[in-house]
Amino acid sequence: MASLLALVDCNNFYVSCERVFRPDLWDKPVAVLSNNDGCIVSRSQDYVEFK
Repeated sequence: MASLLALVDCNNFYVSCERVFRPDLWDKPVAVLSNNDGCIVSRSQDYVEFK
């Protein structure tokens, strides 16, 4: 039986979701934080360059 392996990079996934519901964020650097400890769980490429 052949196995299938997939690797998906979701660094920008949560930022994309936020931008769907908040179109005003399309032209801004965005970082999404976790609820409990304030760690960045997703960031846009704009944010990386802005930082």
